[in-house]
Amino acid sequence: MGVQKRFRQGQILKLLTGQPVASQDELRRQLGHLGVRVTQATLSRDLRELRLVKTSAGYRPLATATTDEILPLPTLARALKEFLLDIRTAQNMLVLKTPPGGAQALAAAVDSERWKGVAGTLAGDDTVLIICSSRSVCNTIQKRVEEMLR
Repeated sequence: MGVQKRFRQGQILKLLTGQPVASQDELRRQLGHLGVRVTQATLSRDLRELRLVKTSAGYRPLATATTDEILPLPTLARALKEFLLDIRTAQNMLVLKTPPGGAQALAAAVDSERWKGVAGTLAGDDTVLIICSSRSVCNTIQKRVEEMLR
C-alpha cells in the first residue's frame, strides 16, 4: 500500500472515530480541510477497503455496526417516489435529478434492478446518470421508471 493511500485511510478512520459523518461528500470535505484531496471514486474504494458501512449514526466499521443500523437499499419504486425530481434523456443515457444527497440511494436502487441493457450508473450528490446500451433501451428504461411513479 502506498504512503499516500495509507495516510488518507488513516485520516478517514481518525475523522470517523472523532464524530459521526453522514455522507461521503461530507467526509470528502472534511478530508479537504485536513489537506487531503480525494475523488469520490477513491473515497468509495477506501471505505470499501476499510470495511466501513453507512449506518443511521454515520459511517462505522462493519464489525461494530449492528444489522439494525445498516441502512437497507430502498426498492426502486419507493426510491423513485422519494427522490426523483426530474428525468431527461441524453442520447443513450437517462439523467435523473434528485434533492441534494438523494442520488446515492436512487442509484443503488437502480443498480439492484440489474436491468438488461443498462451498462451502469453514476451518482453525484443530486444527479444519477443511467448509461444504457442504446437509445431504444434508454427509452424502455424511461418508460419503466415513469410507470413506477404512477
